[in-house]
Amino acid sequence: MTSFLKKFFIVIAIIIFLIAFSASYKSSNIGNLALVVAMGIDVSDTNKLNITFQFTNASSVSETGSSEKTEPTLFSIDAPSINSAINLMNTNIGKEVNLSHCKLIVFSEALASRGIQEEIFTLSNNPDIRPSTNIVVSKCTAKTYMKNSKPTLENLITKYYEVFVNSSEFTGYNSNATIGDFFYSMTCDACEPYAILGGISTQDSSSLSNSSSPKDSILESNFKPASGQNISENTGLAVFKGVTLVGELNEIENLCFMIVDNKVDGFLISIPNPNSRESISFIDIYMTPVLSTKIDAKIVNGSPFITINCNFSGRVYSMDENLNYSDSNALSQLSNSCSSYLESILSDYLYKTSKDFNSDINKLGKYIRKNFSTEGEYKDYNWSDKYKETFFDVNVDTSIKSSFLLTRT
Repeated sequence: MTSFLKKFFIVIAIIIFLIAFSASYKSSNIGNLALVVAMGIDVSDTNKLNITFQFTNASSVSETGSSEKTEPTLFSIDAPSINSAINLMNTNIGKEVNLSHCKLIVFSEALASRGIQEEIFTLSNNPDIRPSTNIVVSKCTAKTYMKNSKPTLENLITKYYEVFVNSSEFTGYNSNATIGDFFYSMTCDACEPYAILGGISTQDSSSLSNSSSPKDSILESNFKPASGQNISENTGLAVFKGVTLVGELNEIENLCFMIVDNKVDGFLISIPNPNSRESISFIDIYMTPVLSTKIDAKIVNGSPFITINCNFSGRVYSMDENLNYSDSNALSQLSNSCSSYLESILSDYLYKTSKDFNSDINKLGKYIRKNFSTEGEYKDYNWSDKYKETFFDVNVDTSIKSSFLLTRT
């Protein structure tokens, strides 16, 4: 009986050993996976898709995995669809393409202008693609954008793709646009999709120096406001109508989008100096929302009428020696100038999205919906078409606090 028990336990131990270590030989083992950190989608010369995969090794999918910079690898392939490209890539590299660590999807401007419905549905239907994956529309080819995306201040490209949108919270010059939000917006009857506007800093911005807009706020991706290495840029917003790219927003317009959407914690603006007759004189002020943006929407004589109310406090970052900042009248004058400037740029932005693009990227349709008794009445109103007929009333209240400022001694 003792001999039988020994043989029995030996057999059980062998079975447990085989089960425990058999997984290492399966194709799902991480050593047999090709981890994609970014995917670029272009139009090929044969009018098919040119898909670029950016691979990295397993130690680079998390910052704790490696302390050294790891150069990613790019592979491109022409295919009629994304799934076909993945299948062909599996064959070419001898590993299984895995998208569970994909941080970024990049569409070229040429493809986005043609429409990306099929690509968005395909990616959204892939269980490996996370809804939080950011989506970029690049003014250059997607492959060029990815080739020039370098983690200058990060060790890992995966970390760079995770954090580059974080500046949106304190600058308002870019946005956190995800494929999950894009998919929801393209199927929504009260809003439209948008994406991060990307590019490469190869174009000189000196031609914009005579513009009436202040300083760098008129710039968008693909311009070069400063000298240095040519790297990818992510400033501004790509605006869609349905699944088709219809326009682009620069930095200050992106900031307006963030203000209306209550997505910015603070931002720096350069307003015209109220104490100077020179058109090139500006004062830098850091603005902080005091209250959330309030939005009210009505139907007036058949046309949408939307009121936007904003409330900010301001801190002066640059000073004019001729302006007495300890004087309450001077602070009031500065506050009024700041309010007028914000009202102007917000109004311009809203009318640009309605009149030029007819694209409600701020989801203002949900406020209009409250004017209808039933969902059927709202659908019959056809908000997607009516947005271009909208009138806006923007009111901004700004308070520059003297406690933030240097006073005379």
